[in-house]
Amino acid sequence: MLRRAWKPALVVSAPALGALGYYYYYRTREQSFDLPVRVRGADGKATMSTRTLPLMSMSDVDTRIRQNATDHTVSRPGIVWRHSTASVAANDPLEDATAHQVVRRDEGDGDLLFFTVFDGHGGYYTSQLLSRVLINAVTLELASMDNEKSTPSTGWLDSIKGALWGSSPAPNAQTDVDLHVNPSPGTVATPDKPHGDPLRVARAIQTAFLSLDAELIAAPVRVLAASLDKNSSNMEIPDLSKHPLALPAMLPAMSGACALLALLDTAHKNLYVACTGDSRAVAGVWEPDEAAEGKGRWRVEVLSEDQTGRNPAEAARMRSEHPASEAGDVIRNGRVLGGLEPSRAFGDARYKWSRGLQETLGRAFLANSDTPMRAPPPLLKTPPYVTARPVVTHRVLNLPTAGADAPKDKSALRFIVLATDGLWDELSSEDVVRLVGGHLAGLSGAVPKSALQSLVPTVTGARAVEGKDARRQRGAPEGQWAFVDENPSAHLIRNAFGGADTGALRRLLSIPAPLARRHRDDVSVTVVWWEEAKGSSPEIASMAIGRNEVKAKL
Repeated sequence: MLRRAWKPALVVSAPALGALGYYYYYRTREQSFDLPVRVRGADGKATMSTRTLPLMSMSDVDTRIRQNATDHTVSRPGIVWRHSTASVAANDPLEDATAHQVVRRDEGDGDLLFFTVFDGHGGYYTSQLLSRVLINAVTLELASMDNEKSTPSTGWLDSIKGALWGSSPAPNAQTDVDLHVNPSPGTVATPDKPHGDPLRVARAIQTAFLSLDAELIAAPVRVLAASLDKNSSNMEIPDLSKHPLALPAMLPAMSGACALLALLDTAHKNLYVACTGDSRAVAGVWEPDEAAEGKGRWRVEVLSEDQTGRNPAEAARMRSEHPASEAGDVIRNGRVLGGLEPSRAFGDARYKWSRGLQETLGRAFLANSDTPMRAPPPLLKTPPYVTARPVVTHRVLNLPTAGADAPKDKSALRFIVLATDGLWDELSSEDVVRLVGGHLAGLSGAVPKSALQSLVPTVTGARAVEGKDARRQRGAPEGQWAFVDENPSAHLIRNAFGGADTGALRRLLSIPAPLARRHRDDVSVTVVWWEEAKGSSPEIASMAIGRNEVKAKL
């Protein structure tokens, strides 16, 4: 009797078991996805294969986008400064870096606000080092302008080098300046102090960039020179793989980083953007509609050029700096010697050292270490091919003027976006200005891409010089933008990777390193915006500047 009892139960349970199996099968499939990947077989040939990867939940995606997001507020008389930063890694670890500092000068002399993003490649060593020292280098170079008898290239180097490699003479730097001036001439008064002269400020920024890069590149050479036995006639290359400065000197020189710096001088109402590499800065300029109060449009002003071999001006510059016999090799397929994409960068010593020097330093520092040194580029003949010299762009800042009767500017630059190229691979400059403008206007939820232009009208001012190929069709009308993040930088990253298309967003962010690098790049974004202070406010209402803040008397 008992033996027969289980049969009806089995008949009843079979459909339930089938439904349960069906649920778990498809539920599991919904939580994973297939990704085509390139693999190399034993013969070294690459073939395509398929990997099944777990799919992130939306809560995990939100955490990933927001985990490195920060917001800061600085209130000053008559004005409130706000800035946000966020980053999402494709590499492990993240090769980008960011930094910011506020330098408060004497009462009435205004402030200097610095914001930087660094796009590292070949490792994070150069970008991390720059995040610690570049703003200080520029700040001290600007301070030396007040002393006409000082030598700008030595003042700050001695204070920084002690923490890096020890004391040594400073390198010489170029004195000519790449300066893109404000497109509206006549709006800047004749400067009565060095800090009010855009040309001199641009030269100081350039000197700081070049001198710091020269120090990075020369550091391993100095360590080697100090270790040679000068009393011996046999100048054998020593084994310095265990030297305490071996990797600290070599790694920032061998890896590389693009650098983007924005300097806001509130005393002289000047904005400077210094660009070395293919990161980009974009400004949103508000143009009110005189016929309708509260209405207007955003003008898109691109403040930097993508410095790669695909930029015709950069390609021409590089060819002019090398023998005519190398004209076909200096830039190949839009890349330096067919390899490096940015044509300007810190570090990247493989494109700056001679072939013999690279072999010597590799033998001295890395031959007996776990860190290999890549071979010099095959086409290397007349280095250097890459420079850290920045192009500096100048604009006038339309800041709120104290006093109820003070005239108000009809149009005014209201926000700046600085981002590594991972953002610009996915979004156009116009997309970014619309997304930030809509965020500041309080848009929320999902907004059709085709509708955003009418909700947040834009007009193109200074256009971008496109130095990179976009991964996707940017500006496509299909799909929806997402306005769900309070942090403007995180908001931009979310929309770069899928926006309101949660399926695409989840898949893209679920791809782990190192596979992710074939589908997206590290992204770091800083958004800076400002507004008129309402009512009376303390001089410093809120400050979350971090440990890098510098208070100096300039």
